[in-house]
Amino acid sequence: MTTRKEMNSQMNNSKAAPSEQKSWIPAILIVVAIAYVSLVLYIPALNVFIQAFSKGVGPFFANLTRPEFLHAVQLTVMLAAIALPLNTVFGLCAAWALTRHRFPGRAFVLSLIDLPFSISPVVAGLMIVLLYGRQGWFGGWLQEHGLNIIFAFPGMVLATAFVSMPFVAREVIPVLEELGSDQEEAAKTLGANDWQIFWRVTLPNIRWGLLYGLILTNARAMGEFGAVSVVSGNISGKTQSLPLFVEDAYKQYETEAAYSAAVLLALLAVVTLVLKEILERRTRIKDVE
Repeated sequence: MTTRKEMNSQMNNSKAAPSEQKSWIPAILIVVAIAYVSLVLYIPALNVFIQAFSKGVGPFFANLTRPEFLHAVQLTVMLAAIALPLNTVFGLCAAWALTRHRFPGRAFVLSLIDLPFSISPVVAGLMIVLLYGRQGWFGGWLQEHGLNIIFAFPGMVLATAFVSMPFVAREVIPVLEELGSDQEEAAKTLGANDWQIFWRVTLPNIRWGLLYGLILTNARAMGEFGAVSVVSGNISGKTQSLPLFVEDAYKQYETEAAYSAAVLLALLAVVTLVLKEILERRTRIKDVE
């Protein structure tokens, strides 16, 4: 007959076997995830740096002093400098309206804000062409008044602002919803006007979410390719942003120049990730306090 001690031993062994078998599953998943990310992201990114410095540091910096490259950098900075404040104002206004007021069609407005996330940037650029191009809805009026939108800087601004529009609003809306309106109502009862409430109560409470949205907006504006490519015409020295410069240089078999410019865009992504991590840590510290 089997004793109680032997039965307990068999039961423990039967429990230990599945647990030992399951312990391999997390390790396998981690290896698969690392291999996938390495093939898709890490190895291609590393190859960009290798190719950029393959002939030494001198040629790398020489490529960064080319007039076409400098103009592309200047144009990219200008696009971000215009799109960033526009989307900041829009994002704050949209977040305030959607979190502090309940009105019919609120879900529809939220869907419209998320539209640049779901629509292809190329399609977004085509929509701008169909509106402001020569054969577009407003093309005739613009042509009569000598205003050029498509294949010019204003069209690039419109495309950049469109693709980077949702980030500030989407980062501020959850913060405002979690914050509630108690502090704002208390300030109002003490005699503060709307501007004072915004600057002294609301803005300090949403500053980390706002900064997070600004960082993402800036990164998206500087790295946009599809929509800007459609509306700009990709004219070297005129309407060529930094991502367009990379593509054009690569097509012209100027691979060193293309990789050098790609390194700057990659460094922009690294800086964005670092700032993002810093803001997330500060947000967690603030939540603990």
